[in-house]
Amino acid sequence: MSELPADVALMWRLRDGTRRGPKPSLTVDDITRAAIELADAEGLAAVSMARVAERLGNSTMALYRHVKSKDELLVLMSDAALERPEPLPEGVDWRTGMTFWAEGVMVAIRKHRWYSKLPISGPPAGPNNLAWLDSALGALKDTGLPEAAKVGVVMGLMTYVHGEIRLSLDLAAGFRENPEAFSQYGAILARVVDSRQLPALARVLDAGVFDTVSDFDDMSDEDFDFGLQLYLDGVAGFIERVCQDS
Repeated sequence: MSELPADVALMWRLRDGTRRGPKPSLTVDDITRAAIELADAEGLAAVSMARVAERLGNSTMALYRHVKSKDELLVLMSDAALERPEPLPEGVDWRTGMTFWAEGVMVAIRKHRWYSKLPISGPPAGPNNLAWLDSALGALKDTGLPEAAKVGVVMGLMTYVHGEIRLSLDLAAGFRENPEAFSQYGAILARVVDSRQLPALARVLDAGVFDTVSDFDDMSDEDFDFGLQLYLDGVAGFIERVCQDS
């Protein structure tokens, strides 16, 4: 059997860190916690091994004894920041369970808004991220879907949830920097959109959809739920189709 990848072993605290001498005063959990606190206070760009060491009152080299690089630190942060999901409510149907799950992800990331800026380099493998995956799969346990289809449904939901969060946070940041660009959007489009070349968009403009633009709120509950329910409508149709064919 091959060895676990280094980052997976680190997240599960299975890396061999045995050393002679007294128990170290600094741990991987200490380092991860300090990095998360720094990102919460100053943003992800502020996180470096040197800044985390400073926050802990240690030398940078002391951190490298436990975490080999900033990339490893980001992997640890990506798992620890989500914490464990709340258990799904007892006796609810799959749709209520998945809505509960998606809203739980939203709540978790609202606590750490830098999370959407983390690089995604592979599938979930840490204990907390796998707990979230297990929870979402568990919501589908009584649907009759094959296990592979359940994974596909959950991965699609993950794509929607994380994509919506990232987009909404980026748009909110853009609005804060230049609100005029948003308030004038409809007027700008009206000057450049030709109904012969862009007929569908022209109809949206004629309907006045972009005449007023409200403030972009970070991760609007209303917008998030609208897209979520559209996705779940599709899942409902998929479940019905698969169950009829089986």
